[in-house]
Amino acid sequence: MKPSSKFDIVVYGATGFTGQLVAEYLAAHYTGASAPKWAMAGRSLDKLAAVRDAIGAPADTALIQADASDPASLKAMIDQTGSVLSTVGPYQLYGSELVAACAASGTDYLDLCGEPVWMRQMIDAHQATAQSSGARIVFSCGFDSLPFELGVFFCQGTAKKVLGAPVSRVKGRVRAMKGTFSGGTAASIKATFAAAAKDLSQVALLKNPFVLTPGFEGPKQPPGNKPLFDAELDAWTAPFVMATINTRNVHRSNLLMGFPYGKDFIYDEMVLTGPGEKGEANAKRVVAANMEMGGPGGPKPGEGPSKQERDTGLYDLLFVGIAPDGRQVRVAVRGDRDPGYGSTSKMIAECAIGLREAPEVKGGIWTPGAAMGNALVKRLVDHAGLTFEVEA
Repeated sequence: MKPSSKFDIVVYGATGFTGQLVAEYLAAHYTGASAPKWAMAGRSLDKLAAVRDAIGAPADTALIQADASDPASLKAMIDQTGSVLSTVGPYQLYGSELVAACAASGTDYLDLCGEPVWMRQMIDAHQATAQSSGARIVFSCGFDSLPFELGVFFCQGTAKKVLGAPVSRVKGRVRAMKGTFSGGTAASIKATFAAAAKDLSQVALLKNPFVLTPGFEGPKQPPGNKPLFDAELDAWTAPFVMATINTRNVHRSNLLMGFPYGKDFIYDEMVLTGPGEKGEANAKRVVAANMEMGGPGGPKPGEGPSKQERDTGLYDLLFVGIAPDGRQVRVAVRGDRDPGYGSTSKMIAECAIGLREAPEVKGGIWTPGAAMGNALVKRLVDHAGLTFEVEA
């Protein structure tokens, strides 16, 4: 953590769709003398000024010109701030220089990354540097993977209270979701597939549930790659397109916290599609929709849903913790906006503010839940429209 800087947070990519929402959220909720000092950064000062005026941010909100292809501009941005909140993805195309510079300078960094191979490359390259400089590098602060990482964290805390110990098996199940994935998520999936096609060694990394836990390989995990009937929940389930990043982050979180879930922990994520033949047919439809995500017809970066669509979006996630003797705990995590934009923009903003208020978090490459734990759960409930509830 860097000593005091001109700004507490710079929103990098503030002219993009999600970056604009983050800046709008900060402008609406964090102004005044006691609020964090924040600035907007992007390639064009004219576009930044237009966004600042469009979102109703104060006229004196600072604007910084910075471009992923210009390392000097990135350094100039980093030198002015304690933390960079980056919405400029796919990160494997536009993020590597920025992470390297933040790690070297002791500047905190947060993003919305859902690209596990790139994240592993960054861990291997910069973990030691970040530990020595004090930079807290925090990936995956949006719908990938915060509600899932914290859902498991909350489920395990509940198991400890109710069953007396954490459980070695948790199921993550998407019960409801209204709203689209972001264009950035679609672009990241395409970039990941393209990189794997060029370098086949990445395929094994993509398939490895423990790709983000260097030096640790846990037990075999459920593949989650085809529709299955879940007898415990009496419902059909379909593959969840974000499981390949979320499950990896959950295992990394377990590692970073010193294995509170145990070294034999098993976790998977699926979409609940209902009982009977209808549930089975729905599961097959989800598989078809997943295949379109990385195709040419998906959302483009910079595009997104209307304000009404964001405001009427939601998600409802179920986490079932199962003890070896069959006893269970069930918890729900819900969000009050569409997952890819409305909820994500609030979550990453609150992560940045929460990290600033957690000087005890040491330098290194973190998951948000492992870094901030219960304090982050409380912050998201108080400010970002999430709920965490124990179910009977």
